[in-house]
Amino acid sequence: MQSGYYNTTGGMVTQFSRLDLISNNLANLNTNGFKRDDVVIGDFLRLFETHKEQLPIEDHTKKAAKFLNRTMNRVPIISEEYTDRSTGSMMQTDNPLDFALQSENAFFAIQTPDGIRYTRDGSFSINAEGYLVSKEGHLVLSRDGVDSGDGIQVPHGMHLEGDANGNLYLRNTNADAIAEQINIGGLAVVGFENPRYLKKVGKNLYQYPQERINERDVIQNSGVIAQGFLEKSNVNAVLEMTSLIETNRLVDMYSKVMKSHMDDLNTEAITKLAVRA
Repeated sequence: MQSGYYNTTGGMVTQFSRLDLISNNLANLNTNGFKRDDVVIGDFLRLFETHKEQLPIEDHTKKAAKFLNRTMNRVPIISEEYTDRSTGSMMQTDNPLDFALQSENAFFAIQTPDGIRYTRDGSFSINAEGYLVSKEGHLVLSRDGVDSGDGIQVPHGMHLEGDANGNLYLRNTNADAIAEQINIGGLAVVGFENPRYLKKVGKNLYQYPQERINERDVIQNSGVIAQGFLEKSNVNAVLEMTSLIETNRLVDMYSKVMKSHMDDLNTEAITKLAVRA
């Protein structure tokens, strides 16, 4: 059995998976509020030592599990995948429909056909019915509408203003004199007790497990919202390109080792065994 060959194969597969993450990070370099993903590379033995108390299962007893191939168990694998939730840089747009979140554990609540989802992208617009919507046309929920599904309506000719806590006000721009502000509630800004359970579901949206929904908290006085700003992606292009080069070199190295095993070592072993026979 060529343990080295299987080790190399495992290492190459691991780097391919890492390459997918790096490519996705670079593709979202200019996506508002995007959070980069990364991996922790370990080996099977480490995972076994962590979870071995969960044995036995059928035909895999603790007694049988002690007979481990130490070489095979050093095969590199992705032991953990995580999201870097650090806040991205702020870009000033002066657009009253743009909102940025200045805290890691804060998200806008969006009503989608699949239920409530969460996003860091505060680039909103107003649809034909006068409701505040996301780029995908999904309703942006109000602070009081997280459970009821109510959105935020901005009548035609009214100017939307917001404060750092997400409170929203309307001002009549058609009036000759400066009109008073009319309070219409606030943006639904939510935080989570365990943000690591947030799962990316595409289109810059997150889903939180329904069974843990009691861990969701609608923040009343967040003080983290900046109107007229957008949070940019926290992807560092230089860092990702460095990782991309590193990953490509590792794949190339593993490829050469696999070739050596298949072409050189196998040929030498067959030749010597044949001569001795």
